[in-house]
Amino acid sequence: MQNFTFQCATKIIFGKGTESHAGEETSNNGKRVLLHYGVGHIKKSGLYGKIVDSLNRAGVNFIELSGVVPNPRLELVEEGIKMCRENKIDFILAVGGGSVIDSAKAIAAGFYYKGDVWELFSKQIPVEKALPVGVVLTIPAAGSEASMGCVITNSNECRKISINSQQLRPVFAIMNPELTISLPDYQTACGIADMMAHTFERYFTNTPSVDFTDKLCEATLRSIIKNARLVLKEPENYDYRAEIMWASTIAHNGLLGTGREEDWASHRIEHELSAFYDVAHGAGLAVIVPAWMDYVWKHNTKRFAQFAQEVFGISAKDDRETALKGIKALRDFFKEIGLPVTLHELKIDDANLEKMAKLCTSSGHLGSFVKLKEEDVLRIYELALK
Repeated sequence: MQNFTFQCATKIIFGKGTESHAGEETSNNGKRVLLHYGVGHIKKSGLYGKIVDSLNRAGVNFIELSGVVPNPRLELVEEGIKMCRENKIDFILAVGGGSVIDSAKAIAAGFYYKGDVWELFSKQIPVEKALPVGVVLTIPAAGSEASMGCVITNSNECRKISINSQQLRPVFAIMNPELTISLPDYQTACGIADMMAHTFERYFTNTPSVDFTDKLCEATLRSIIKNARLVLKEPENYDYRAEIMWASTIAHNGLLGTGREEDWASHRIEHELSAFYDVAHGAGLAVIVPAWMDYVWKHNTKRFAQFAQEVFGISAKDDRETALKGIKALRDFFKEIGLPVTLHELKIDDANLEKMAKLCTSSGHLGSFVKLKEEDVLRIYELALK
């Protein structure tokens, strides 16, 4: 096990009706607030009215910026930075899923930065100071509500890049599973793939003697799989929604990666899919993760056999067969919950695979479990075609 420092300062307010605390929690952290959200769902659902009422009762002065879309765009981030500076904003309240939260974090990071905010992403400049962010979560998936990560898409450059900083970890996250009951099955399934991928990025490691966090990862995956099947059969079941929502946070708040080298190749490979084709991140991961597994499993057959045994209960005649059956079981699970498992299902052909592989590796190799070069990434894209 490696040395590590683990700090997750996000205050979690979890359960039924907790969105009523948005005003109180916000007023404890800011005086002039930017309310940031998507393209209208929170107004249709009635959540917007509840949040505004709560902010007004708490005496919070706020302005609004809506319009966040999946794979959040740099242009809106730039608009948000300008608004925050002009209005002397000192706190951002993000109401939505991972895209809204990431957009809020990018605005928070860019507020104090003197240059072009995209430089923080493209040049990986450390974020030394950021506006504080609070969250009312509506979609369990990205885990951004308690993580130090943030991903933004630059459509002009066909790039989707992440940054990480403790400065970006939200101050609080209000998490009411009731708010997720209206999610379409496909969006729920995409979120499930995302949180599983966050776990895989930690689980497949070269670090020895990490039995405890192995077991945490395996238990997280088993629970997600179990409750995914249940929630898609009974989408209005609060308890199943609660299990999925909490799992999404645990999968990406850093706990599962303590003491172990992480990978993150699959995420970076998928980011190019999202940047080029604007596919749902979770759907892209459902395609890329099994393809990545197909390419790298021989690097550590025992670990893939362990995954198959501990997560899917598979036991075959040897590690090789067990490992391959585990990868198949994952792909079959994604199919079962209605997700694509090939690029063709996403209506993506081989036209841009070489460009995506080149961009993916423009700053060096990807991953740590297996260090991937441009030709390796291209091969993974090709494996994902069909």
